[in-house]
Amino acid sequence: MDLTEKTLLILDGACGTSIQNMDLPAEVWSDYEGCNEYLNLSCPERITAMHRKFLEAGADIIETNSFGATSIVLKEYGLEDRAKEINTAAVNAARKAVADYGHGWVAGSCGPGTKLPSLGHISVEELAEAYEEQFRALLEAGVDLLILETAQDILQIKTIMITAFEVMEEMKIEVPVIISITIEKTGTMLAGTDIAAAAAIIEPFPVFAFGLNCATGPEDMQSTIHWLSHNWKGRISCLPNQGMPEIIEGKTTYPMTPEHYAAEMKNFVEKWGVSLAGGCCGTTPAHIAALKKELEAVIPAARELNK
Repeated sequence: MDLTEKTLLILDGACGTSIQNMDLPAEVWSDYEGCNEYLNLSCPERITAMHRKFLEAGADIIETNSFGATSIVLKEYGLEDRAKEINTAAVNAARKAVADYGHGWVAGSCGPGTKLPSLGHISVEELAEAYEEQFRALLEAGVDLLILETAQDILQIKTIMITAFEVMEEMKIEVPVIISITIEKTGTMLAGTDIAAAAAIIEPFPVFAFGLNCATGPEDMQSTIHWLSHNWKGRISCLPNQGMPEIIEGKTTYPMTPEHYAAEMKNFVEKWGVSLAGGCCGTTPAHIAALKKELEAVIPAARELNK
């Protein structure tokens, strides 16, 4: 089945916090500790195993370990010249998990980077060049869709969307594109844009889904998801953190249990028509398994759009 034909899709959980919980030996990091994307080269089997656990838990879509794999971010580690190699390896690790499990789609994960054009950190031209390289690598390696996530700056989003669709047109490849923004507890994106303004910018583009990830747990996403339910015409995605992180015995933990998370997400699907559900920071395979069980017989609610 084509993924666009599915009424409800379950995405995987957190890549970053899953890697943090692996307790990897120093040698796999080499001189690049903190660069999760380097692990696609140094221990791809561990990344494949992580993906496979989320597939076994019930995820339909797994995201590649490429969130920070643009040359912009990789330059901080002296790895900018290996961006294509790292993105290719990320897709290969995910594709192997799908092949091993026998089911699933691979989403090329693209994070926001560390420089925002609206704040003058980087030019639009430099931003587009870096993401063009990443998109080409991900598409050549065979992703089934692209997801721009944790987006924080509307100029950044517009630049990256235009780049994605231009690259696909040039390569004669067409895959679905998901745009997932981060709304802080203040009710706006980091650069101050609210959900209505973000939706107005994104609406002209043929995106597969638009929604939220990161920053907060599902409780703090309710008002924004409610707004999308009544104002966004397309599919809605929701990938929350497991609540706000807490430091317990010197270790960062997330308080939301799998059962609590799954119940909150079921409400979003049943009440407000979310049709792509998954998790961000703190979500484990146990959270995705609970979500899969909770949504087993659930159909996304029909939505009444404001006129």
